[in-house]
Amino acid sequence: MSSRSILLVDSDPAVHEALSGALHAADLHVEDVYDGHAALEQLKSSSCDIMLAGNGKNGMDGMRLLRRARAIRSDLKVIVAGERDAARVVGAIRHRAFGYIHTPLTPGPVAEMVRQALGATAWQDDIRVISARPEWLTLDIRCKIEAVERTTSYLKEIQADLAPQVCDDISVAYRELLMNAVEHGGKYDARKRVRTSLLRTARSVIVHIHDPGTGFSFDFLPHAAVSNPAESPTRHVEIRAEKGQRPGGFGILMSRTLVDELLYNERGNAVLFVKYL
Repeated sequence: MSSRSILLVDSDPAVHEALSGALHAADLHVEDVYDGHAALEQLKSSSCDIMLAGNGKNGMDGMRLLRRARAIRSDLKVIVAGERDAARVVGAIRHRAFGYIHTPLTPGPVAEMVRQALGATAWQDDIRVISARPEWLTLDIRCKIEAVERTTSYLKEIQADLAPQVCDDISVAYRELLMNAVEHGGKYDARKRVRTSLLRTARSVIVHIHDPGTGFSFDFLPHAAVSNPAESPTRHVEIRAEKGQRPGGFGILMSRTLVDELLYNERGNAVLFVKYL
């Protein structure tokens, strides 16, 4: 039996059956619970690594289960499953859920988030809430790749009511630019943080990212695809390899194709993009 386990809470047996294969494939022992109150009692004696908190019987939904579970095990990684609702996603961030997944649940996304949760260490303070309104969300994010992935997942859930392609465009652009901020501005220094804001209006989504670095100039950015000379379209890859940096460098170039407006400040340590709806 695996030494790692997940407490799967949902009142619907079909959910347990649908997720069973993916969770066992992740080498997890699955503890199936159908009632929220029973889950809380089991949590007192369970050493499970993760709880997937869906809708239990007797009105105990994932958010309520998250809040109650915090009082029993403050360090438990809880993934909340619930409806597509930006306010609930923001609530999950505020109450330090590891992640949020909208229903109906499908094995692929669940397995990916569980994989992230299993690999995460010292994760509880990676995302700090500065402003928690669905229409104006501001977060301070630790300069770690794991924090980027979690924050991008949250952003995608907040925008889940948009057309799938629009949601994907925003999420991909956000992840690329946030990764640039963490890598180049924060130097992957977990003591540093990036501040990011997501604003939603009736006609647009606006994202602002401000990193702790000294900035850059587009006149001298040899490590990025946006600076490749015409005769050498992959020159930035060679430069990044020489510096020992990860493959990539297409973040700005890619993001420009996905959003409608993209602006950097004078110092080059803050970027804003707009996607019109």
